[in-house]
Amino acid sequence: MPAIAEIDYAQPAGFRPLTLDLRTPDAAASGAAGAPLVVFLHGGGWLRGSRKVFTPGIDHARSFDRIVAAGIAVASCDYRLSGEARFPAQLDDVDAAIAWLQEHGAEHGVDASRLVLWGVSAGATLAALTGLRRGDVSGVVDWFGPAELFAMAARHTAEAPAETREARWLGAPASEMPDAARRASPALQAHAGAPPFQISHGTHDEHVPLAQSAALAAALQAVGGDVDFHEVPGGRHFWQGLDDTDPIFDRAIAFVHRVTAR
Repeated sequence: MPAIAEIDYAQPAGFRPLTLDLRTPDAAASGAAGAPLVVFLHGGGWLRGSRKVFTPGIDHARSFDRIVAAGIAVASCDYRLSGEARFPAQLDDVDAAIAWLQEHGAEHGVDASRLVLWGVSAGATLAALTGLRRGDVSGVVDWFGPAELFAMAARHTAEAPAETREARWLGAPASEMPDAARRASPALQAHAGAPPFQISHGTHDEHVPLAQSAALAAALQAVGGDVDFHEVPGGRHFWQGLDDTDPIFDRAIAFVHRVTAR
């Protein structure tokens, strides 16, 4: 079993302490330089969720352990939810987690200079935005994340516009906060020099349409980005509907190894 350390990495003024779970491979698997690092960001529509959950419907411990067994450390991070703080507070939280890991990772056998952000759903949006904002990220694994909030807001849903997950995160519908919606949309933030991206999305996702990831991949490709985009046949949100998620994990882990190789 991997070693697990539960660490309070930040205390935003007026908020609860923010915690990460750091899982590390044994020293032999890490190597002398330390293990490459995945910073994992959970889903839940910025409204709910926990660092303890990898992807609903998939065994969480096995998911984290699968990555650690490949010689990769995983820091699964809590961040403030939309009922606690609005965008861009969550990006500040991710930055704080990265800062802690860069300062203290070596103490745990982690090489935080080889860092990949891996997010699912809302966490994938945070991972993509963070990778596009920083210059010290080796790569981003994006699983079915919302990428263009104007298009998300234009969908026909049973929710009132102000009650969608995206509106709760921004503080209002995208049309009422266009500047914030642009800044919160990875597909509208793509730029030359972005880190490599590995994007996977199910073809039958009813919560976040496949077109969201396709838009992000196209935007990154348009600026010459390194993009590995996979449409997963039959996959619904959180990979529901799939009997075997091993190929998706294997693809993501291979990507992490590629972009963190020395």
